[in-house]
Amino acid sequence: MDKPRSGVFRVLVLGGYGNFGRPIVERVARLDGVLTIVAGRRLEQARACAAQVGAEAAVLDLNDPGFQTQIASLQPDLVISTAGPFQGQDYRVARAAIAAGSHYVDLADGRGFVCGIGALDAEAKSRNVLVVSGASSVPALSAAVVDHYAPHFRRLHSICHGISTSERVPGGATVAALLSYCGKPLRIWQLGAWRFAHGWQHLIRRRFEPGIGVRWLARCDVPDLELFPARYRGVDSVDFYAGVESVFIQGGLWLLAWAVRLGVIDNAASLSRSLRYVGVAMERFGSGRSAMFVELTGISKEGTPQTRVWELHAENNDGPNIPCMAAVALARGLAAGEISVRGAMPCVGLITLQEYLAELEGLAVWVRRSDAH
Repeated sequence: MDKPRSGVFRVLVLGGYGNFGRPIVERVARLDGVLTIVAGRRLEQARACAAQVGAEAAVLDLNDPGFQTQIASLQPDLVISTAGPFQGQDYRVARAAIAAGSHYVDLADGRGFVCGIGALDAEAKSRNVLVVSGASSVPALSAAVVDHYAPHFRRLHSICHGISTSERVPGGATVAALLSYCGKPLRIWQLGAWRFAHGWQHLIRRRFEPGIGVRWLARCDVPDLELFPARYRGVDSVDFYAGVESVFIQGGLWLLAWAVRLGVIDNAASLSRSLRYVGVAMERFGSGRSAMFVELTGISKEGTPQTRVWELHAENNDGPNIPCMAAVALARGLAAGEISVRGAMPCVGLITLQEYLAELEGLAVWVRRSDAH
């Protein structure tokens, strides 16, 4: 399937009118030779979104028994799934795309989901399609940053990275997914061995460049923790931290993690609706600023200790758009016939840092620091 079937490259965005789907639809609809299909369970919302960008609309529910047939009837060349949360979800969307002879991309950041996508490799290759999971800030952008700076090291000792979001609260499903591992054990690569930590604990203070300032972050579970030790052989430690702008909410998550660890609460996700309500009520106190950092330490080519630090800052609540751009970059490359790899894999090594940053054009987003010392 190297060329579109009808001369027009058809991109189906599942959840296309949602928080993550809409930015993708708006960008993909502007690509030359591409027809975009906005799909979801609510036809009126799909039509309203499609009308704004000159796209088509369709009703699709991944829980419908006829879902696979419905996907095939739309004849997509690429299916982009934003229908999370992906924690605990199966691969029915990816399999439906493969059966239809379509490429597949999702925005998953669930560790098990992204790292397990290789189970579909043989199916994808048999249909000559690309199946990609994790086209998001992690692992797509984070891996692109490490790939960009890794050649400057003779030996890479540690990768420490993280994200601090603005006050904007994501949808209920996303909140539930983030709380699902609160206080739960998570496996991390530390000092050359696998060890255990706990979600939303081990608080650190991270000082970002002026405009963001100091933020509190805690350990979170992402695919990078599993993928990076294997991808960057010889690295001693891989850490990922995440946090929210509000110190009050960040502290509450830390305490909630202790409640889970002590057995007071079985699963913090059961409180997601109430906690989201609190978060929304506090949005008016936020700054609209978010940030991402990647810090690499090791030995330089010259044999001296070296640290490389990369930061990406966002204002005006443009931060939630950042994870959407990996899917846009892949859609651009597939539509232009510039991506020839086939099979099923996590989204690492498919997009360069320059390609990712190019998709952020027009947003209040910029690289704030890239140092070596």
